[in-house]
Amino acid sequence: MLAPARTVPDDHKAFATLPVQRFTIGPANEAVAVHVSGRLATGRVPVVCVPGYQRNMSDFAEFALHFHREFGDDWPVVLIDLKGRGRSSDRADKTRYISPMDARDLSEALAALVVDGGIFVGQGYGGQVVMALAADRPNLIAGTLLIDAGPVSDPRGLVRLRNNLKDLEGPRSEAGYRAMLRRMLAPDYPSAPEPLLEQLGGRTHFLDRRGRVRGLFDPHLIKMLEAFEHDDVLVPQWQYYDALRCAPLMLMRTQLTEQLRRETFDEMMRRRRDAEGYVIEGQGSPALLNTAEDVAPIAEFVRRIVKKRGKVAA
Repeated sequence: MLAPARTVPDDHKAFATLPVQRFTIGPANEAVAVHVSGRLATGRVPVVCVPGYQRNMSDFAEFALHFHREFGDDWPVVLIDLKGRGRSSDRADKTRYISPMDARDLSEALAALVVDGGIFVGQGYGGQVVMALAADRPNLIAGTLLIDAGPVSDPRGLVRLRNNLKDLEGPRSEAGYRAMLRRMLAPDYPSAPEPLLEQLGGRTHFLDRRGRVRGLFDPHLIKMLEAFEHDDVLVPQWQYYDALRCAPLMLMRTQLTEQLRRETFDEMMRRRRDAEGYVIEGQGSPALLNTAEDVAPIAEFVRRIVKKRGKVAA
């Protein structure tokens, strides 16, 4: 029996300020959703934001606002939903939920926008997609910012994510749903007020008319996490990380993340002595990027890349 097609409410609050274009990529019935703010034009290298494992572009909505305040309203920022997330189509072939395939979709989405490269911001799994893109199409990478992303994920974070997503399944009252979101997210954002925690939950889930919690992602993504255990030893894919040598690099890690171990982050910094490193205090994954203080270093990183590219072009 086929599972019902995943739907996204037309009035979902998290997407209210993020209208999208949909580009058919791969099979004829599969599309990738893209939001563009600012003005795309020749010589204006866009900032391209790639969200985490089951997440979507709404994680970058506030980042885009702060970035435009820092950098200028018309500089292009591209937000994307990977397939199986947000308003992009689910994959018919579930075996293709892997970073090289997502990287290929990302490059094709940029081609559809007539964009020949970008400065990429990848959170969590989104950073692994950017690494896979660099390994395959290094000419597209003008710069990279990884946030809680590295050549290997922390299995403890994968197990916690799986358990949280499974706990949310099933019928809930409105009050029970909100209370569960707050309980799950409070450890990652101990200083966040309750409305912000509920807003964060609304980026990946909603309560349908029958009182059932629905994810804004393909449920198969949860099944793919079933094999992981806390004590798993995962093999780092350093060859993907090393592919980022093609361009400038910035590394960020949230203080409370369970996605990227501190020792992995330190080794990433050791391997790239030229990279800038930052820790975002008092947060877990995904990084909120909702203050000028956290976004200003990113804007300055982009500014230096753009300035250098301008000098080379001249």
